[in-house]
Amino acid sequence: MRTRTEQRERLVPHTVNGETKMVTEEYAVVVPAPPRDWDHIVLTGALVVVIAGLGIVIVWSTASIGDLLARAVSEPGIAYAAATGFSAGWIVCMALEWLARYDPARVRRPRAAGHLFLAADMAAVCVHGWIVDTFTVGVLGAVLSGGAKGLWTLVLDHQATPLDSRTQQWVTLKRGEIGARLSLGAATRQLAREDRRAAAVEAALRSADEADPDDVPDDATVLPLPITTVTTKDAVKIAWDSGLREQTDIVRYVSKVQGRAAPPDTVGRYLRVLKAGA
Repeated sequence: MRTRTEQRERLVPHTVNGETKMVTEEYAVVVPAPPRDWDHIVLTGALVVVIAGLGIVIVWSTASIGDLLARAVSEPGIAYAAATGFSAGWIVCMALEWLARYDPARVRRPRAAGHLFLAADMAAVCVHGWIVDTFTVGVLGAVLSGGAKGLWTLVLDHQATPLDSRTQQWVTLKRGEIGARLSLGAATRQLAREDRRAAAVEAALRSADEADPDDVPDDATVLPLPITTVTTKDAVKIAWDSGLREQTDIVRYVSKVQGRAAPPDTVGRYLRVLKAGA
């Protein structure tokens, strides 16, 4: 029987000058070694081969398609950056396939999209080979991309253990419940932001309605403008040039000019800029 030695820790008493404390002590234990998991080893090796193949395919496709696109643009860097999109498309779809491997309904779309991106990638590589008079090399490069996709599909099918109908329905319902909770949280945050915005507008309207007319300069001294024909920034500048200095007065004027409640925060920001430049 195969064995292995493990290092473990335990608490032991240790006395110094008559005072005892519990301290940590390491000790070795010989335990039976589990048998090698050859299934896991083989699967890991297959994944390594597939990932290495993907790396080679990405480099080859990018080089071929980048050279093809560089003939249409003046900057080669732009062409090669765009070329990465051909391989990136179907590789991202492969990642989505992996995440949805236990749900046959959800895996169909990324798999179909991956095939479309792969077809575009292979076609571009073949066109490049045809243009540079090495069509055979272009076909071989396209086959490399198709082979990498095929290997990934085989590994994915091996990993994706199918669920029975009832368990699959349970997973779908549970995913729907969790998705509803996440959506409700996002919607609640959005409603909270809108509620704060509405409260700010209502507060601005109340401040304008409750302002004492005797303390506010006559609006006749401010240049009248047609409603909604000026921006908030321009309206604040006109009010400032007309002699208004208090934010409440300027908010009231901007609201009147634009025909709607002016956001106090926005008016305050433009007002601070004018004060700083005065």
